Amino acid sequence: MTSPDLAAQRTSTPRTSLRILVTGSHGLVGTALVPSLTASGHQVSRLIRSATSPGSADVSWDPGQGTIEVGRLEGVEAVIHLAGESIAAGRWTTQRKERIRISRLQGTRLLCETLEAMAHPPRVLISASAIGYYGDRGEELLREDSAPGTGFLAEVCRAWEVATEPASRRGIRVVLCRMGVILSPEGGALGKMLLPFRLGLGGRLGSGRQVMSWIALDDVVGAMHHAIITEHLRGPVNLVAPQPVTNQEFTTVLGRVLHRPTLAPVPAFALRLMLGELADQALLASARVQPTKLVAAGYAFHYPELEAALHHLLRRS
Repeated sequence: MTSPDLAAQRTSTPRTSLRILVTGSHGLVGTALVPSLTASGHQVSRLIRSATSPGSADVSWDPGQGTIEVGRLEGVEAVIHLAGESIAAGRWTTQRKERIRISRLQGTRLLCETLEAMAHPPRVLISASAIGYYGDRGEELLREDSAPGTGFLAEVCRAWEVATEPASRRGIRVVLCRMGVILSPEGGALGKMLLPFRLGLGGRLGSGRQVMSWIALDDVVGAMHHAIITEHLRGPVNLVAPQPVTNQEFTTVLGRVLHRPTLAPVPAFALRLMLGELADQALLASARVQPTKLVAAGYAFHYPELEAALHHLLRRS
């Protein structure tokens, strides 16, 4: 799903072709990013867990076994690392939390230690992170230099970012993309909301006062393009739209775009009963995050306002 605005940005982006390696290419971001990079003239290889054929551009790896086809990495100029188990796939049991943690740390360490050891490493590593780094912070205005929060998600995000240090030591420019709530009808939070909202069963979550720092999928893709070509951009970068909203505001706008009532709130206790710790840290937590470094680096958002973003994503003009 590509907007006309994103297509216009591509024509203004320098046409220098890069060889780019992408992990997590089958996830929500990866499935939008890979074709976008290819359409921009780049040569894209995927880091995959299955075996590769002799003529394939893809690279095989197994983070659990600590193996990666190092020889196939030669000539890679940029790496975009998105791999990691979904945090919203179900209730956080002890086993699921450990899978979430390991899926991020094992792969990131293996990849970055491999890049560190290369004779000719890539110039840039774009590595996924999340605004879960900041934890539940109420109305506090959060920028990239804000202190980390507490809780499972904050701890995982901190460790995830630290795992990229071998790449930084090697002199690779590392950009840590702290992504907000990504809006796409193909998945993520919005994808799960659409059916109940279309049935008129949508409503705020808990009090509705918690702040949602969101971003349209088009802008995630656009910001990653921008990070690849912006040489001075490095370190943590908040990938969020410049206008966060409360959950109540989000609920109202989504109902208006869908022409449906939003009169079925879900009490906090019910969310906790269904989802446990996941409810408090992902649905009821509040984080008012600003894209300070991204804006300073000259990125122009395609969808800075929620209602326009939802109209675009849901094709209702």
